Amino acid sequence: MVTRMDSYVGRVLDELKRLNLDERTLVIFTSDNGPHKESGHNAERFKPCGPLRGYKRDLTDGGIRVPFIAWWPGTVKAKRVSEHVGYFGDFMATAAELAGAQLPATPLDSISFLPALLGKRGQQKHEWLYFEFHEGGFKSAAILEGRWKGIRTTGTNAAFQLYDLKRDIGEMNNLAGKRADIVEQMNRYFDTARSESADWPVRAGATNQPRRQPAQ
Repeated sequence: MVTRMDSYVGRVLDELKRLNLDERTLVIFTSDNGPHKESGHNAERFKPCGPLRGYKRDLTDGGIRVPFIAWWPGTVKAKRVSEHVGYFGDFMATAAELAGAQLPATPLDSISFLPALLGKRGQQKHEWLYFEFHEGGFKSAAILEGRWKGIRTTGTNAAFQLYDLKRDIGEMNNLAGKRADIVEQMNRYFDTARSESADWPVRAGATNQPRRQPAQ
């Protein structure tokens, strides 16, 4: 499957070059989640997560950190690595900026990453990012702020695990007991990041702990 996918991507790029559209076309190659360990295969065989911990449906970086490759000859410089951190919702603002289109008036949590594609640093970024895995009810949540990653599992009142991604990319050393100040900040972010929604009801047989009331 990897060989076939590589071949198909190559055919697309070759066709863009044949039509002289390669310098007018942005091609993005990415994934919707980290590697999975389903279908009975041996997830350890090729070490798909590298130094990261977790798989699909986990909110450790092994489950949510994905490859992102941009190809745009003459515009996106080859072999350059960006440290910009974004998420899929940012593609809407990015596509609108590229197309010269107006975003809806409704506030969106979407920031264009075009400056990052063009090699510009420190221009547009999220103060923090929120992730939630909801399947029949709240399963887990994660908050990312710079080097700090907070993860809450089992319920909306559960204690945060706290990791320093700069020093612990594998998220193995829980620092929640040592950095109460950062944990409290994560709690405040959590209260503003989510609310119960009729579009995501709790399924029969599932449990969902009531969330804390947001601070006034």
